[in-house]
Amino acid sequence: MASLDRNKWLLLGSSVGVLVLLVVAALRENVWLEWRQVQAEVTVDGDAIPVMLRQVVNPSLGVADRCVSCHVSMAPGEQSAQGPAQTPHPAVVHDPAEYGCTVCHGGQGRATTKADAHGAVPFWPEPMLPVGSTQAGCGTCHAASGVPTRPVFDQWAATFERLDCRACHRVDGRGGTIRPDGGGLEGPDLSRVGLAGFNPDWYDAHVARAAAATDAPWRKSWGEVSETDRALVERYLHTRVGAPQVISAKSTFLASGCLGCHKVSGVGGDDGPDLTRVGEKDPGRADFTAVPGDRSLAAWFDQHVRTPSTVVVGSQMPAMRLTSGEVDDLTLFTLSLRRRDVPGSHLPRDRMQVARFGEREFASDGATLYGAFCAGCHGKDGLGLRAAGVATFPSVANPDFLAVAPDALIAETIRRGRPGRRMRAWSDASIGLRESDVPQLVAHLRTMAGTPAPADPRPARWVAGNVETGRRLFERTCSGCHGAEGQGVDAPALNNAVLLAAGTDTYFTETIARGRRGTAMVGFAEPSPTHPTLTRAEIESIVTFIRTWGGQP
Repeated sequence: MASLDRNKWLLLGSSVGVLVLLVVAALRENVWLEWRQVQAEVTVDGDAIPVMLRQVVNPSLGVADRCVSCHVSMAPGEQSAQGPAQTPHPAVVHDPAEYGCTVCHGGQGRATTKADAHGAVPFWPEPMLPVGSTQAGCGTCHAASGVPTRPVFDQWAATFERLDCRACHRVDGRGGTIRPDGGGLEGPDLSRVGLAGFNPDWYDAHVARAAAATDAPWRKSWGEVSETDRALVERYLHTRVGAPQVISAKSTFLASGCLGCHKVSGVGGDDGPDLTRVGEKDPGRADFTAVPGDRSLAAWFDQHVRTPSTVVVGSQMPAMRLTSGEVDDLTLFTLSLRRRDVPGSHLPRDRMQVARFGEREFASDGATLYGAFCAGCHGKDGLGLRAAGVATFPSVANPDFLAVAPDALIAETIRRGRPGRRMRAWSDASIGLRESDVPQLVAHLRTMAGTPAPADPRPARWVAGNVETGRRLFERTCSGCHGAEGQGVDAPALNNAVLLAAGTDTYFTETIARGRRGTAMVGFAEPSPTHPTLTRAEIESIVTFIRTWGGQP
């Protein structure tokens, strides 16, 4: 009998427990959910709104985002909603009611709790982009082609500012206001003119309008613009696509030499990982041991740019000398390197031009090509780099080098690289550098140093020195830096097929005679108490000996 009573009480207790669980589950589902509590405090024109699950659905994009269940004012037709977390979506190129939220912001669109929706939970591989980095989401669909290196971009932007175009036009939230002196006016907003396009005859139209105008803004705020400045302004306007942070960040990326080692959309080197979709990296699979702060992808990228070898053990990427602003730019741009497969009806023009017509995602001027492919090793100023544990990268903008190096030598070095050294053959079709780029790079190097190409009437091979004399002199004066077999120790390798084939005798003799300022290479034709002085005949004998490595005494 006692056993039966105990069973009854056990059954009653378990029944009550199940009932409590069901009640709690019902309350959590119908009362305590965050979005329900938020909507309970939202009003439109003072009236409460119906509490219901709201979402944006776009079947063609595969989007079903419930973010508007909390952010009601961003839902279609409910922009006037007021209450907690209610801020209408800023004016953007795309209609959020059509594209949803996660396409740009990331996160888990179908979730109904804040932590899940923002992706701030274990094992969710696509967390929401951090505040301040939202524009990185533009890289999900767009390519932002035609962007130049940062110095060139800054020149374009400075020209727009110098000509005071903002007196009448608003760009990225600045400008286009009437001034106290009667100048300026609220002209068209140019923040997205790179997408919409503009009248190619805009200057003539402005001139005609100014000539016919009698009002103060046109008389006070307009002036003649040179053809050179007009070209720079137009290039700047082509970059105004509604994502100024991404364009600025990309220009910094293109000034940092990253494509020398990394590929983006099939263009660049292969010494480092392909970065085409690195913005989609799963934070849960990253090592945050040496990363301070939160365990976010942005924090990982930030620290990796600052000190690569501490974040990735054994990394061959040198620590770059960057400002905090440059680190922020590179972090933002790296976050933007993501892709989404979208149907043709939604594929933007810039991405289509890159994916289907082979257009590159950067400008093709010499400065941009150098910044994107070369600056990472040779320095932004072309004067070389030295990093711990890495062989010194030579100065390619050294005036003494360019004064004696013919264009053919520089061009051939770019095409064929230096076998056995880190300088790769950039003519490799897998890199993405084109033959038309080589003259651009050579011309840019000469512009950087302000040194014209040397004029040499002599043939490429003209020295006729004594090989044995040259051997003795090389061992005594040159082998300490260049190596006994010319393999290079603390100086460039001379026993190199490309150098020996493309370098002229004048190049070698003049380099030995003059030396290279800013390097350990002294001029041996000049008297000095620290090194022997060589005669021209002795220098020619050294060059004759060097030629034996190429099979041509």
